[in-house]
Amino acid sequence: MKKFAVLSLFAIFLVSCINVDQPPKPASDAAAASDGVFLHVSGNDPHRVLMALRMAELMSDEHDVLIYFDINGIEVVLKDSPDITYAQFPSSHLQIKKLLEAGVLLQACPACLEAAGKSAGDLIEGVTIADKKAFFNFTEGRILTLDY
Repeated sequence: MKKFAVLSLFAIFLVSCINVDQPPKPASDAAAASDGVFLHVSGNDPHRVLMALRMAELMSDEHDVLIYFDINGIEVVLKDSPDITYAQFPSSHLQIKKLLEAGVLLQACPACLEAAGKSAGDLIEGVTIADKKAFFNFTEGRILTLDY
């Protein structure tokens, strides 16, 4: 009897492992929705900053984009920030202006601003204080994250 029970369980296991062709499932709303790109800028190294801004510009043609500036990255989006340049990249001020005109969300960490003795009033016009809900709601689809 024991052998029969073991063989029966083994047979059930084998049958459950067989791949049966099933019709494709309809696309979900999330799959049909636009995907988004979340770029995280935590420093002020010219190459990293300008690469992040350039990637945001390239991605914003087809995707929702949010750029989050924290730690030393907030220095990039202050009204009195220097215009960062590096190699063949457009300058930071030019890139930020283009991104804001394109409707890209640029957000700064409120705690990082406070730690630097700054406030929302010190940010470039159009750059806002980060809102955690925006991190999940800026796009309808999947979220790809890039860190710089």
